Amino acid sequence: MLKSSLGLNGGFTAPHHAAALAGRDILQRGGTAIEAMVAGAATIAVVYPHMNGIGGDGFWIISKPGQPPIAISACGTAAALATPEFYRRQGHGDAIPARGALAALTVPGTVAGWDLALSLVPAERRLPLADLLADAIGHAKDGIAVTANQADCTRDKLAGLHDIPGFASSFLIDGAAPVAGGRLIQSALGRTLQHLADHGLHSFYDGQIADIHAGFLAAEGSPLRAGDFAGYRAQQVTPLTLKTSQGQLFNMVAPTQGVASLTILGLFDRLGVTQCDGFEHLHGLIEATKQAFIRRNAALGDPEQMTVPAQDWLREDELDAMAGRIDMRHAMSWPHEPKDGDTIWMGASDKDGTVVSFIQSVFWEFGSGLTCPDTGVFFQNRGAGFSLQPGPNQLAPGRRPFHTLNPALAHLPDGRVMAYGTMGGEGQPQTQSAVFTRYAQFGMDLQAAVTAPRWLLGKTWGEDTTSLKLEARFSPELISALKAAGHEVELLPEYSDLMGHAGALVRHSDGLVETASDPRADGAALSI
Repeated sequence: MLKSSLGLNGGFTAPHHAAALAGRDILQRGGTAIEAMVAGAATIAVVYPHMNGIGGDGFWIISKPGQPPIAISACGTAAALATPEFYRRQGHGDAIPARGALAALTVPGTVAGWDLALSLVPAERRLPLADLLADAIGHAKDGIAVTANQADCTRDKLAGLHDIPGFASSFLIDGAAPVAGGRLIQSALGRTLQHLADHGLHSFYDGQIADIHAGFLAAEGSPLRAGDFAGYRAQQVTPLTLKTSQGQLFNMVAPTQGVASLTILGLFDRLGVTQCDGFEHLHGLIEATKQAFIRRNAALGDPEQMTVPAQDWLREDELDAMAGRIDMRHAMSWPHEPKDGDTIWMGASDKDGTVVSFIQSVFWEFGSGLTCPDTGVFFQNRGAGFSLQPGPNQLAPGRRPFHTLNPALAHLPDGRVMAYGTMGGEGQPQTQSAVFTRYAQFGMDLQAAVTAPRWLLGKTWGEDTTSLKLEARFSPELISALKAAGHEVELLPEYSDLMGHAGALVRHSDGLVETASDPRADGAALSI
């Protein structure tokens, strides 16, 4: 049984060991958790490209001792040319394509988020940007050993990606999906990262790289143009928050589903469950998930288009009413519209006590698939999540699409600060609820809380069923009880990638840091 990694000078957890090592090395040099996270984010964009990249978006929650947490929303906005009429003229009146140039319609925000986060580090103690990007540049230029996860993903999704411009030359080896252990060199991406190190992160949006991307995207038929890049800014925002009996919880603002993650925990807090991993634990969280997702699907979108702010969804009377609709003996019937999404989550803490919860994504595996051969950057398809119909998530220039991404952070009553999260689209709020309640409410070891069997209501990774999926490690008695309550149960392998790649980090008030990484992933949890 894996145990939590323990240390007194900080820690870093990531779903790929190279990213964890990059972050740890910055911490050991005296860098801050923010700087370590930029190093890890750049590295994982290279070594785990099927799940994220610098052509995607990112979100931060940063907790500094004695200060309220802050958040950074690096959510890309829709191009000035991106309108429902634009897509109707292209023959797409019902939905935005999920792959190719027409799916690449929002500005990649994550690099701007790195830049904004680094501005929060005092200039006199900031490490050179070149040092933060050095590991990522080295991995891109020298090559990575392809993980089994990337190999399987590339093979499974190849039919829809093979003919997308730039994809095959960037992510196939000798014209075929790479095998695990194959060497994948990303020379163009290495040059791009080196350019950012030399000229600053802003040069992604207003310099040579931006010009190259604008020309490439226009030629391929994307609505993105140079002005969209030049006008983009990441935003510092106040995170959503909810007080429960387990502490003060924080998550990301709309258009992410952070409010759904907080709603689930707020509802579960009202159910009076006392036993970990029993029927009431799983059933209660699953039914809370249904209530949270019903509201999410009906009303969440660009915050400027929502009639009721997401923070208001978390009022006590709102949660009381929703909790009253949960039947603790019977499952609510459940077909609904699931949400896709693949992502990476990472956590960091430094010796000064700053804790970072960070998430970065390109939406579907490899995003739109559209890859610029001159820069090695592939562009997210997050804009495919826009609706072409009226509502809070309708496409319009400058709007932000619905996001599954949501990094979580909690201040526990005894002074512990917990950062936690996962990839997995629809599964993110569900896995967060499992990890948080197991650790914070029921006292399970942090690593055990991540390792323990998980469930997924709905789909992720392109699975179309809306069943309740359970890893086969749950007891037969619990599985039978869930079926008897009316859940449509589907069993998965004991450690299934469909459950996402989670992680968690906890900093205690005395400086002890616990870190945990998911055995379903290729990562590492390193406390120092």
